[in-house]
Amino acid sequence: MINASTVQIDVLRGRQVECREIRRLLAAPAGRALLLHGEPGSGRSTLLAYAHRHGRERRVLAAAGLPDEATLPYAGLQRLLDPVLDGAGALPERQRQVLRRAMAGEGCRDQDLLVLSHAVLGLLAEAAHDGPLLCTMDDLDAGDAPTARLLTLVARRLPHLPVVLLLVTGGDSGADAIPRHRLEPLDAPDSHALLAARCPGPPPPGPVLAGLSALAAGNPQALVDLADSLTPGQWQGAEPLPAAVPADGDLGRAYRALLCRLPGDTRHALLLAALAATAPTHPSRTDHAHVVDPVTLGRALRTVGGTVDTLAPAEAAGLVRLTAAGGAAFPRPLARAMVEATASLAVRRDAHLLLAAALQGTGARLRRALHLAAATDGPAPALATELADAAGDRADRSVAATALARAAELSDDPVLAASRLISAARYAWQAGEPDRARALLHHVADAPSGPTAVLPDGRDNATGASPQEMSSVPAGQGAGGDVVGDRGTAAIRGLTELLRGEMRLRCGPVPAALPTLLAAASTLADVDRESALVALVRAGEAVCYCGDQYRYAEVARRMAALRHDADPPWAELLTTLVAGVAATLRGEHAHGGPLLRRAVVLGGRLTGAAATPTALTGAAVAGLLVAVDATAYRLADRAVERALDRGEVSLLPRALELRAMSEYWLGRHEAATSSCREGLRVARATGQHTSVGAHLGLLAVLAAVRSDRDTSLGHVAELGDAAVPGSRPHALAQWALALLDLAEARYADAADRLAALARPGTGRGQVLVQVMATPHLVEAAAHDGRHARARGALAVFDRWAGSTASPLRRALSARCHALLAPRGSTEAEQHFRAALSLHPTDAATFERARTELLFGRELRRARRPREARDHLHRARQTFILLGAQAWARQSTVELRAAGESVGPPDPHAVRLLTGQQLRIAHLVAAGATNREVARQMFLSTRTIDHHLRNIYHRLGIRSRTELARALG
Repeated sequence: MINASTVQIDVLRGRQVECREIRRLLAAPAGRALLLHGEPGSGRSTLLAYAHRHGRERRVLAAAGLPDEATLPYAGLQRLLDPVLDGAGALPERQRQVLRRAMAGEGCRDQDLLVLSHAVLGLLAEAAHDGPLLCTMDDLDAGDAPTARLLTLVARRLPHLPVVLLLVTGGDSGADAIPRHRLEPLDAPDSHALLAARCPGPPPPGPVLAGLSALAAGNPQALVDLADSLTPGQWQGAEPLPAAVPADGDLGRAYRALLCRLPGDTRHALLLAALAATAPTHPSRTDHAHVVDPVTLGRALRTVGGTVDTLAPAEAAGLVRLTAAGGAAFPRPLARAMVEATASLAVRRDAHLLLAAALQGTGARLRRALHLAAATDGPAPALATELADAAGDRADRSVAATALARAAELSDDPVLAASRLISAARYAWQAGEPDRARALLHHVADAPSGPTAVLPDGRDNATGASPQEMSSVPAGQGAGGDVVGDRGTAAIRGLTELLRGEMRLRCGPVPAALPTLLAAASTLADVDRESALVALVRAGEAVCYCGDQYRYAEVARRMAALRHDADPPWAELLTTLVAGVAATLRGEHAHGGPLLRRAVVLGGRLTGAAATPTALTGAAVAGLLVAVDATAYRLADRAVERALDRGEVSLLPRALELRAMSEYWLGRHEAATSSCREGLRVARATGQHTSVGAHLGLLAVLAAVRSDRDTSLGHVAELGDAAVPGSRPHALAQWALALLDLAEARYADAADRLAALARPGTGRGQVLVQVMATPHLVEAAAHDGRHARARGALAVFDRWAGSTASPLRRALSARCHALLAPRGSTEAEQHFRAALSLHPTDAATFERARTELLFGRELRRARRPREARDHLHRARQTFILLGAQAWARQSTVELRAAGESVGPPDPHAVRLLTGQQLRIAHLVAAGATNREVARQMFLSTRTIDHHLRNIYHRLGIRSRTELARALG
């Protein structure tokens, strides 16, 4: 049963840990055993082939459990030992008799089982005289139970023999005393690499790899089966991907063989459980288990005269897990899918009808309708309407998408079918399933000919929310997404393009999203004005993400043309937001500020169903732009909660990004990092590649603020192709790198990076990111002596900060002016003291500590060490409390330079140096030239030369290399 084909060898791509374990097993001088277990298709047989290839120095005895021989005691053992049975003559008579009866099919009495195990050990020992042995048994659980039991006894008694025993099974039960290793699903990189290796043409796009990997759930054989079934168009993303792993592939055959070994009533009960199972809907769930309602399952099983205990054999086979409440769960989503896929159409239809009957009168309207629909062929308008209506009652967007897609199939009106497909795609997208949404959009045929009617301003009857908001169902729909009136070709085309544009905005390519969204807004303007508003908001996001700020004026012009005085609050919020952002990007803060503050107020007033994630994130954006950080945080946090409550997973990454940015300005760096990590996880799980880039960029900035160089550079490296020049991720990455440059005294590099984030006067680049980073740009340029560059950037920052009521922004402005004032001047001191008086005492304590550090450094260099020490002590204490160790160390160095001994003792040689000498020594040991040290410490090169000679003399060294060694 060993198949070492090229396909299987490829599976080893993600099995490095297992391969190392097998090599250690084969290299061990004493006898050892190992049990590998995993689901079908996980690469168990391939690992056996790997063991055979790497065990050439050992004599190999190999066999596999065969289902046809499962009722024949010791059939598997006989095939394993057949090559060495001629050595049985050397065994004691008692052992020889018991072994002979077992090999002849006569079985073995329980009291003779230990004797039989010693006989097998003796036979292996005799065979090992010619060299060490490797014994392998594939599919141990598929063969006869006596062989499996005996081999576990033998495996525990191998240490004194030169024998390696490698057992492979599908389940993890039994053999508790044997070392075991579970074959986990492949991770995303290994899955992608395996798929790319199977692609017959150019490398497939990232979304194709991600979609196939999600379908396969990390199962190597599922990946191979999917790859072998794809058309060239599917490989390149031009056609929808399959909805499931092929049932006629090798994996399907393996599951059929596994299911055939189960009793008939167990197979039937397992199919009922698979069809009744529901996937986890909460995005924080990471176990992916599909659970079965115990009441529904119990009713269905009682109808056919069974109980939940009927599933016990399936649980022993690792297919299902019984719960304490009397239900069941499928810990492997792929197992549930294959149980359903391998059943015949007629058997599935009967099971669906049985489940529909079990749900009668339970109030589970949608679930019952879905089972009826699965058992129905051909158009069924009444059932389609029931499905669509029931879908509006669901917060589970994925289930609603399934219902509306099936309703479209059962509809006899092509316009109605197209509308339901669009709604299904919208729900699938909201559920975090972009590939499924694309496939549904692909099936929306060209809009049927017919009159184009103006859609009524309606509301979603199920939620009471404005249906035109794209966090809800499209405009003009009833509770389940049905068309109210004649939408016409324009509405169908516009809503399709709107969804396609939004997915391009979140998943890429973003440059293609802008024309799609603008076209959608134009198409919808006359038939669904409020959906057109949302399209323009998304278009504005695309402009800002790409850095083409000059194009925002067009978005604002179109939005102004659509504005109505009688708009509901959420619509007024969107139009006001776009107008305020446009004015801010033009630098017209006196005009933009009041508009943005109005948007914040409107967002705070939204309640109930009107407080959608879309509206709340818009208000949070406005709050950040007018620097009301605490309010922006509350709005973003509400957006996160609403997205979770409504099951709108696709909106979570953006809401978490805004929450993290608010937390950054509030000085809650650890909380911001946590928000980003959660946003990154959800973005990756839902295929939102552009959101992944934004969160990685923010994480890089947050790590760089703490001077965590390795972590920050790691996040920048992860960005890869997402860091397109001019884009938001690229700007955030440059900001992070500039912060690292600043911490390591590469001031010119830091200033150059930050100055290049945007090009004033052209409307290109990340203007908003550059404004946020201006305090660091000014600090770097001031240290580098390029005050003119710093003043230009500071003027932009001052105009914005002055338009806000934020004490923090004005404190940062004052700090920047202090850095640009003549060193040691009264002007510099006044600005520093103004900054400290403006810094909030209850928030952004990190920035206050940074100001204390810079002011203390200024006072020390002005030969006022006693005053400097007060500020430096406060800065150091704050940094220690915040866990900002790198900045705490800088404060310690400055304190020592100010004449105070602080912190743990230095190595014995270093204690010979003064504080100032110690700082010079550290900079020189880090590779800085004398000129660079002089510039950083505001001293002359001659003074640095003098100090360096004294350092060499005190430490008894002669070179920079010896200095680095002395400092450790």
